[in-house]
Amino acid sequence: MEQLKNAVQKHRDLILGAERYIWQNPETGYRETKTNAYLAKEFERLGYTLTYADGITGFYTVIDTGREGPEVLVLGELDSVICPTHPEADAETGAVHSCGHHAQCAALLGLAAALKEPHVLDGLSGRIRLCAVPAEELLEIEYRKELRAKGKIKYFGGKPEFLHRGYFDGVDMAFMIHTAQDFQVTDGSIGCIAKNIIYRGKSAHAGGAPWQGVNALYAASCGINAANAVRETFKEADVIRFHPIVTHGGDMVNAVPAEVRLESYVRGKTFEAIVNANKKLNRALAGAALSLGANVEIIDIPGYGPLVNDPGMMEMALDAMNAVMPEKELKIQHTTSSGCTDMGDLSSIMPVVHPYAGGATGTGHGADYLITDPDAATVVSAQVQLVMLHLLLKDGAARAKKILADFTPLFASKEEYLAFVDTLDADGERIVYGENSAEVKL
Repeated sequence: MEQLKNAVQKHRDLILGAERYIWQNPETGYRETKTNAYLAKEFERLGYTLTYADGITGFYTVIDTGREGPEVLVLGELDSVICPTHPEADAETGAVHSCGHHAQCAALLGLAAALKEPHVLDGLSGRIRLCAVPAEELLEIEYRKELRAKGKIKYFGGKPEFLHRGYFDGVDMAFMIHTAQDFQVTDGSIGCIAKNIIYRGKSAHAGGAPWQGVNALYAASCGINAANAVRETFKEADVIRFHPIVTHGGDMVNAVPAEVRLESYVRGKTFEAIVNANKKLNRALAGAALSLGANVEIIDIPGYGPLVNDPGMMEMALDAMNAVMPEKELKIQHTTSSGCTDMGDLSSIMPVVHPYAGGATGTGHGADYLITDPDAATVVSAQVQLVMLHLLLKDGAARAKKILADFTPLFASKEEYLAFVDTLDADGERIVYGENSAEVKL
């Protein structure tokens, strides 16, 4: 244990330097050019040969122990969130790592450095894939739609995009440690569909002849109220969340708004719950448009699958944390977060675990979020991850093989999973007006 911990501790300056650099250079999903270049340069300096994502940010490298066994994927997320009110946010973009992803990347670099130390791979079987992945935060939907329209991406999240591209082919199981206020292992988190909602009316002079117009802003307001009226039909166990924002509310104050845009997610604990709630909400949103003679285009975009942490992987992560930090005496917390992550996409087809490291204070994605204990968030996190790899791959990878034998995937293959995800993709105006009738398409 001390040998493994020291293999990471030796590179403390490298790790903490990476944490500071990436914190000071926040970039949102599929825009992480500086972060990607910095990490890639450090990986190559350590002697790694990298496979770069084609046309987007991100890369991976594979370490082969030379002994037969499963392949374990270890991830670090490149992107930031947007919170312009954070005192250290980028002045131009509002980007800031109040998600803690910069600490994940620093820990991934520390793990990579430790794996180059003498004898660290002794006794391990199988392969280790280290991956810096883009675009975990599901934001800037319009920008990602542009990327998709240009053929640069198919999926808005980095992990499903990498899965689709084949960058995870050959992987048997995966883990990553997210930064939080303390070390913990939980059951998982919910999934989501992303939505663009565009209400269209008719412009007219707002003072002189408003009766000649159709107010898209009023239609959108009615849509939000109708969606709120549906909330009591959602079951608590399904953990449904719908939280729209108005991204465009009109063009000028003296004209009836002709177009109003909303953006939201529909979140839920299972795919079934998400799909059912989404149908109800689409009905409410379209009904509001119909009531005012407006129309609404609803663009449903596959978000992230619900994250279901594998029980065997959870026990392994807990064992690693308690081995590195025996004074904490940690236990599994049987809770489900109402946030979302594209680790859920991977959990649909392979055993994964997504535990948390300490070191942060404040509100996640908020203006007061800070890393106040960088050693915990990065160095200790990397030590835990190195021990996790050893627990999985030592003794002929016996523990990893047992986890795989006990695992039943939600989908039999990545192809089956991605085909299902594609069925969630839908767009178009939802009302067809006739001379004396109207047809609503849900």
